[in-house]
Amino acid sequence: MIVERTENPQWLSNAYLVADPERGTGVLIDGNEDIDPLIDRAEADGIEITHFLVTHPHPDHIAGIAAARERLGGPPLVAHEATAAELDEEVAVIMGDGDVLDAGGLEIEAIFTPGHAPGHLAFLIDGTDVFTADVLFKGTVGGCASPGAAGFDALKASVMRLMELPPETRVHPGHKEPTTIAEQEAENPFVRIWRGIDATGDEEVTVWDRPATMKLWAPDYDGGNKAWIVFGDSGEETIVGGSQVVRG
Repeated sequence: MIVERTENPQWLSNAYLVADPERGTGVLIDGNEDIDPLIDRAEADGIEITHFLVTHPHPDHIAGIAAARERLGGPPLVAHEATAAELDEEVAVIMGDGDVLDAGGLEIEAIFTPGHAPGHLAFLIDGTDVFTADVLFKGTVGGCASPGAAGFDALKASVMRLMELPPETRVHPGHKEPTTIAEQEAENPFVRIWRGIDATGDEEVTVWDRPATMKLWAPDYDGGNKAWIVFGDSGEETIVGGSQVVRG
């Protein structure tokens, strides 16, 4: 199986080509305004793109999809119904949790992973490679405080559900480098706490002018930080970018 990605230099978001070279078929996953090199690779290898998969509708993951589909002759879009409602283009194939799509011989299973976005899907392909978009990254997890996010409990449940995949499963996130389930079980600081390996912190901080307790201060994929916090005035838990946290 061919797995090739491009990374947008500004957003650090990934778009993917996944293909079966023996059958000569493949799919594209997400947009990032840098899809052309993936199409070039497909054309060079004689790969027919049968479907275009969309994990969630945030701008850094759908940019360039319309132009790419036009170049390819309009392969059908595949997404969750909540994502389809947010897209300008028609989604031909609606997938929900556990649905399986035969895409030119590739077996694509949808895993419903809300938290970062309500209709967020991860795609498990041929049982070996999972495309997790903005729920699970190498060394961190997605935020869940943006407008429209499904919330902390949903995000945590989604991440821990992905941890149930076989440890050798290759993880291809929505931003930056790939990893494996085994590596994230052992090294991801959020997962380690949620598995009961490490303890939470108790640093008092301020987020959006509200007092909060920070349970974890961890590296993020972009070189910054990400924080798991609990608001003191409501008890609400969430995960925010480190730039939103006032310490000391």
